[in-house]
Amino acid sequence: MSLTLLVAIHEFGHFIMARIFKIRVEKFYIFFDAGFSLWKKKWGDTEYGLGWLPLGGYCKIAGMVDESMDKEQLASAPQPWEYRAKPAWQRFLVLAAGVTMNVILAFFIYCGISFSYGSQYISNEDMIYGYEFSQSAEQLGFQDGDRIVTIGGEKIENINSILPKILLAKEDCEVEVIRGGAEHKFVLDNEILNIMRKENTFESERLYTPLMPFVVDSISSPTAVAAGLQKGDRIIGIGGESVPYFNHYAERLAKLSGSDAELQVLRGADTLALTVPVDAEGKLGVMTEKFFK
Repeated sequence: MSLTLLVAIHEFGHFIMARIFKIRVEKFYIFFDAGFSLWKKKWGDTEYGLGWLPLGGYCKIAGMVDESMDKEQLASAPQPWEYRAKPAWQRFLVLAAGVTMNVILAFFIYCGISFSYGSQYISNEDMIYGYEFSQSAEQLGFQDGDRIVTIGGEKIENINSILPKILLAKEDCEVEVIRGGAEHKFVLDNEILNIMRKENTFESERLYTPLMPFVVDSISSPTAVAAGLQKGDRIIGIGGESVPYFNHYAERLAKLSGSDAELQVLRGADTLALTVPVDAEGKLGVMTEKFFK
């Protein structure tokens, strides 16, 4: 079906441009009619039909050797209504019309996809807990928990645009962040930035990671259910140590593989202490909740 659509639109481009220049189109077929056709009907000078071989289709233009490989028509003198009798610029447009129609089709397909699904990305405004930064990013002036507002005077909408803006930053590039509830501005250290570019730090190191709380969305482990974990619980600590963000649990739980984790859990206004088994892979057997607003 996809191939047929592409070919039909492509061949229609040849067809309509040939008709504009008064070139006779002898056949316009969906699928190939090798030996016989399933259906055909002639309107004017053109025979329209449905072939039996489902490999796209074709448009047979008078005076042109095309998919039909009909060379007999070239034995006679060119007729005014034939392709070969037209000037070069018209013949060029007839040929180019096919691929042009495919480009137009692609444009409308992607417009339809965008209209149906939109442009999905994680909004920087949803990063209410800020980011955790690597040592390299800290050398540039960032601190854990910073909520980035602008880079180089441009407001950050998509979190994926942060890295390119840092990578392409100029010497006087100013960064505005919310730090500790207040606005804070600093200028990227261009000397350090150049070193990072040369060492490919941008490829080898994750400069920033969104900070997110550990809120339980679903539980797949029966032992976690038996331990008392529930959907909506926010895990805020482990082993008596405050660990407010999900980002820091993987390393800590890995050290407790095959044993129990003493978790501090916030449930509504209450703080609970739960002992939850950790499997051999360092997992609790829960899925976290999407925290973006």
